[in-house]
Amino acid sequence: MTVPLAHAGHGAAGPAWLPLVPVAVLAGGYLLAAIRDPRGWGLRRTAAWLVGCAVLAVAVGPLAQTPGDPRWHMAQHLLLGMLAPLGLVLGAPVTLLLHVASPPVRRLVGRLLRARPLHLLAHPVTAALLTSGGLALVLLTPLYAAAERHPALHHAVHLHYLAAGYLFAWSLAGPDPAPRRPGLAVRVGALLTAASGHAVLAKYLYAQAETLPPGLTDRDPEAFRSAAQLMYYGGDLAELLLAVALFATWYHSRRPRPAGLIKKLASPQDESLTQTS
Repeated sequence: MTVPLAHAGHGAAGPAWLPLVPVAVLAGGYLLAAIRDPRGWGLRRTAAWLVGCAVLAVAVGPLAQTPGDPRWHMAQHLLLGMLAPLGLVLGAPVTLLLHVASPPVRRLVGRLLRARPLHLLAHPVTAALLTSGGLALVLLTPLYAAAERHPALHHAVHLHYLAAGYLFAWSLAGPDPAPRRPGLAVRVGALLTAASGHAVLAKYLYAQAETLPPGLTDRDPEAFRSAAQLMYYGGDLAELLLAVALFATWYHSRRPRPAGLIKKLASPQDESLTQTS
């Protein structure tokens, strides 16, 4: 679940349409790769990716131009930090890359996926700490107020939430290859723990709306209470969707299937990539 950030001074950071450029690059690059896939890429994966890009575009486009009401900002960040990452993850971009990339690139991807730092970073517990910890850091420290004053910091926090949200969704429900991914029990436990932490934080923000986030010179406690309610109920919905994706991915991984796709695409030393759950 993400957190509201004020948007004062965004115009100083560049044109309003500028954040839409990388979103268009993500969508266009994925479509080109899907067209090039010699085996034919699934329409459901493409649709998931494009939906994720569309949600991301709404978050960094229209919602980013709304007045400084924390309720609108909370809606923006729920899209940016939870819903958009889920769509992008379900698009299985790593698998698509392995379909269309050259053998050297596939070997490089294989080494990256087997790297110990990535295993630690992409562990469900670590990813949950990155999302929940970042959320608490913004709400419970003057970082919120600082991001309100400094557009560069504001965009950096946005990028953190998008990256952490993607990592969390990928660690739980990503259909892409993930060697040594923990079992279902660990992933469900991480999801429940993160959901509980978000709910507690939302309630705390509601109860302490007169003083949280700290460092603001002008606040509307009722607006922050409404934002906390949106964080609570909107987060529940996003986490329910993530749970559905988690169990669907797990069920698919247990189904009998032919020799692993990644085993065919990667070199023999990359066969560990076939472990996807």
